[in-house]
Amino acid sequence: MGESKRRKDNLGEKYGQPEPILPWLTFINKQQAEQFVKWSTQGAWLGIFGLVFLWVMVRFIGPWAGWWQVQ
Repeated sequence: MGESKRRKDNLGEKYGQPEPILPWLTFINKQQAEQFVKWSTQGAWLGIFGLVFLWVMVRFIGPWAGWWQVQ
């Protein structure tokens, strides 16, 4: 008997269903956890680029655009 068949016999109805990330957290499976990590990583990079853009605007473009008002 192969390992796959043995696992299928042991799991019964649960075979092929997503595995929970923790035994007591049955409503969050490993695939959902991976998707959360993917989305949060993309959101973090978006925030970093937004912060850099805002810094460039305040540091360089702001003083350059307002120099004529001071004189």
